[in-house]
Amino acid sequence: MHPRMRRERKTIAKMIGLYCRKNHATAKGVLCEECQKLLEYALLRLQHCPFQEGKTTCGNCPIHCYKPEMKERIRLVMRFAGPRMLWTHPLLGLGHMLDSFRKRPLRKDNSKKLCNK
Repeated sequence: MHPRMRRERKTIAKMIGLYCRKNHATAKGVLCEECQKLLEYALLRLQHCPFQEGKTTCGNCPIHCYKPEMKERIRLVMRFAGPRMLWTHPLLGLGHMLDSFRKRPLRKDNSKKLCNK
């Protein structure tokens, strides 16, 4: 697995963990059933992302691969955890913030070719 995708997986796991701990009163490192399902879904979506290491943040992606219900849930998590990541996990938070400046994802098959969608 590409280091960029490992970081992306770790970032989403930390964001969901932070959200769950603060909003569902779970212990650190433990997720409630709802958040565990969201994490599994998000990791599955990342695994099947056509852009892989060339991807931008999901909010800037031309492909909307999340189901509407899950998209709303992950949006709430990101809105809550995003700003707090700079304090709790500064390197992951900064990496995610820098990724958001990438407006168009790069295709996996040819990293110099931009997506036209």
